[in-house]
Amino acid sequence: MTMTFNELPEFVKECKRLAKKYQSLPDDLEEFKRVITVAPLGNSKHFNAITTNDHCTIIKARLFCRYLKGSSLRIIYAFHDNNLRVDFIEIYFKGNKENENHERIKEYLNNL
Repeated sequence: MTMTFNELPEFVKECKRLAKKYQSLPDDLEEFKRVITVAPLGNSKHFNAITTNDHCTIIKARLFCRYLKGSSLRIIYAFHDNNLRVDFIEIYFKGNKENENHERIKEYLNNL
């Protein structure tokens, strides 16, 4: 079975905004998808499970962006083990924003 990827509308908007500034982002995101297809819950200290429930695991990870040279973006996603689905919830630059949007994560979980 293959992994399915979905993006919340807010994620799409954030991605477009960040891609204007960091041109390598679309390719970096594709590379990230390849990594989590192999290791959905992550494979290093750069992945951190924020919350787990019966439906999914919410993970905060570092998304390395070639354009940023050493700095990285943060990406929040939900991994659904039962149907191999990943929903991208949020993406942001660590320099602009300290933490993930807890309200958005709560809302996502409530809508499952």
